[in-house]
Amino acid sequence: MIRLFKVKEKQRELAENSQGGAPVKKQTAGELRLHKDISELNLPKSCAISFPNGKDDLMNFEVSIRPDEGYYLGGTFLFSFQVSPIYPHEAPKVKCKTKVYHPNIDLEGSVCLNILREDWKPVLNINTIIYGLYHLFTEPNSEDPLNHDAAAVLRDHPKMFEANVRRAMAGGYVGQTFFQRCL
Repeated sequence: MIRLFKVKEKQRELAENSQGGAPVKKQTAGELRLHKDISELNLPKSCAISFPNGKDDLMNFEVSIRPDEGYYLGGTFLFSFQVSPIYPHEAPKVKCKTKVYHPNIDLEGSVCLNILREDWKPVLNINTIIYGLYHLFTEPNSEDPLNHDAAAVLRDHPKMFEANVRRAMAGGYVGQTFFQRCL
């Protein structure tokens, strides 16, 4: 029985090649699911998705988030997404490409969001991740930090934290660290 399927597949491949067309690349289950997720995106106005490698590379894309409230109001933050072929059984790898003074994002761009780590489940999708990232900017969490200095300032001196965020977003130093303008 297995041979029969292989023979049929080989015949189809030969027929496609004889017609001058390129062999059709089969999509992985991860690509199919990602295509579905992207087609069903329901993003807030302050978020946008782009495909720097073109629409043929769905597995690598960028999301820009422009918070419309909170400490990060008016800033634009770019995130890169790398999606595994075994998605949704493995969470996408998400990095913040904009250097930001934030308790849940370190200076290398790693993001501390529970649904990207231990709380990931295959029923979650790209839309859920984007809303989670957006929520990090409207409600930074000092209880589970990657940037411990920013978390301590947020927890102990919220007014100073706000001033540091404004300084960093305007393009300046916070302590010994320089931040590019992102307003």
